[in-house]
Order: sequence, then structure tokens, then C-alpha cells
Amino acid sequence: QVQLVESGGGLVQPGGSLRLSCAASGIIFSGYAVTWYRQAPGKQRELVARISREGSTEYADSVKGRFGISRDNAKNIVNVQMNNLKPEDTAVYYCNLNTFLRSYWGQGTQVTVSS
Repeated sequence: QVQLVESGGGLVQPGGSLRLSCAASGIIFSGYAVTWYRQAPGKQRELVARISREGSTEYADSVKGRFGISRDNAKNIVNVQMNNLKPEDTAVYYCNLNTFLRSYWGQGTQVTVSS
């Protein structure tokens, strides 16, 4: 059974940093792209960052230059380093992995940026 588990969220002041992790089990992680999304209250879920199985990356314009996504296939983990956080980054962050058969989501981790 495939499971994705996010961790690393929390409360941080504006300008602070957090590192989110997505740990996968039940799947050969290295064969798939992994995407982080976020959803703020009252808003649609939006893509934050994606890393391909080859390691190429893409980011939402709103986080370029502040967030960095990386993967450790040996540990089955994808991390997002989030720097210079802003109040508008407040959301529940989810990781996602799609196979040919279905889409997998984690339970989400809350990030709150507030003074």
C-alpha cells in the first residue's frame, strides 16, 4: 500500500524558514515525479513545486527564489526548503505522486506564517 506522509509544518514568523518533508512507502519512489501543493482557507489547491524523477524542478511564480525542492531517492523523501516565508504562504501543504493507475496524496501539514 502506497503512503505519503508529510512533516515539518508549523508556525513561523515572516521571513523565517521551514523545511517540509514527504516520505513515501510502498512504492519505488525514484520512478515518479513528486509535486507539492498547498491550499489556503477559501482558496483552491495550487501547485507549489515539482521535481521530476530525473531531478528537474519547477516552481510556482509566487515561490521562485524562496523555495527549493529536492529528493533523496535512497531515503524515499522529497523535501521543500522554504525561506523568507510570507503570511500568504500560510496553507496546508500536500505532497502528491501519480502513477499510471492512480493519484496518491498525503494527509497534509499546516504551515502558518504570522507574527
